Amino acid sequence: MPPRIRLAGIPYLIGRTNQALRDHYRRQVAAAYEVDRALYKAMVTDQTLPFGVRQQIQRLFQTEVPRDSAVTRLRNRCALTGRPRGVFTHFRLSRHMFRQLASEGKLPGVSKASW
Repeated sequence: MPPRIRLAGIPYLIGRTNQALRDHYRRQVAAAYEVDRALYKAMVTDQTLPFGVRQQIQRLFQTEVPRDSAVTRLRNRCALTGRPRGVFTHFRLSRHMFRQLASEGKLPGVSKASW
């Protein structure tokens, strides 16, 4: 098993740390540019502005705002392992880690079903 790495903002990452770090960076950039993107989009879709002005605004948007600030470039990953698939978004855990932590009783309010 690869060594665990402790990072600020990300509790533990095992394995694919590069992708998880890239996603963490993209989340920070997306949060920083959220208002700017909304303003640019509102100006570009505003039909009261002339077409040429909207084109200039769109070109300015493409040069000024980084691509990594787009929400579509984000990927839900497990906070512990960095695994991109099978992630419970409410807990930000992959199915493997969710099962392990739930069986250990470390997730509050989660218990095995019994009826």
